[in-house]
Amino acid sequence: MIYLLFVFGFVLLIVGAGWLIDGALRLARRFGASDLAVGLTVVSIGTSVPELVVNVAASLRGSPDLAIGNILGSNVANVLLILGVTGAIRTLPICNRTILSEIPICLAATLLVGFLANAHLFTTEQILTLSRLDGLILLGFFALFLGYVYRTAQDGMALGTSAPDERSAHSGAGTALRILGGVLALALGGEWVVRGALAIVENAGVSESLVGLTVLALGTSAPELATTVSAVYRGKTNVAVGNIIGSNIFNLLWVLGVSAVIRPLPFDLLSNTDLVMVVVSNALLLLAMAIGRPNTVDRWEGWGFLAVYGAYLAFLGVRG
Repeated sequence: MIYLLFVFGFVLLIVGAGWLIDGALRLARRFGASDLAVGLTVVSIGTSVPELVVNVAASLRGSPDLAIGNILGSNVANVLLILGVTGAIRTLPICNRTILSEIPICLAATLLVGFLANAHLFTTEQILTLSRLDGLILLGFFALFLGYVYRTAQDGMALGTSAPDERSAHSGAGTALRILGGVLALALGGEWVVRGALAIVENAGVSESLVGLTVLALGTSAPELATTVSAVYRGKTNVAVGNIIGSNIFNLLWVLGVSAVIRPLPFDLLSNTDLVMVVVSNALLLLAMAIGRPNTVDRWEGWGFLAVYGAYLAFLGVRG
């Protein structure tokens, strides 16, 4: 029964994220937000909610390896798996602002998490952890990132005007019901997923970190995959790439920040390997912009991302 609830929990996470994103998009369209603004904010927040729900549940249950593994594994999967899949399906152009601003911000957020998690190596304690203070620092930088997004919109580079009929196509009550239903589905699904993950750890004799980096990461990245493939299929590449990079920044600063504030997260020294992999995945994305066609993930580069991700999963299997 626990494994059935585990699978059904992922279904609830995906459905709940879909309802929440749809409701939030309706609200955003009412205010005339553009594709890039929606991708960086509404869609990124919505697709990061499964990670947040799972991490909060894992933190409350005292399973820090699940929480940290979920975030690091999700960020690697978002770039190498999701952009790999979408790039393999269709050539993926990326705007200059994403290359010059959002990807470097994501790299900086990764390095910040690495510094905070390993800071105690330089003290007498030498016990690695993301403390409540570290969590507050991450949330502070998250607030700065939201300020950057707002400034981008104010500069007229991320705001547009939606058609009047698009703004008024949905009722306020329907939008509110979708958002509320999404939140409830996410809360219940997150609890069932964490229970199932802990059962796998206990019965299969594998580490929490391995389950977080693989099973949980792939499951909580499902909304990003569905949203990104759908956006690319409809030609909304700014939504697709903005969603992935924004979601990764939200995961590092918002989700890990909230999780650490709820309960300090002990950090395994081995997890630095996965932090490095997050940096490598972003570096590969920047490299793809420099070789081949400029500012584009070509189809062969998408397949290359998938090959690297497959090698990373094999490495985790051996390590675990």
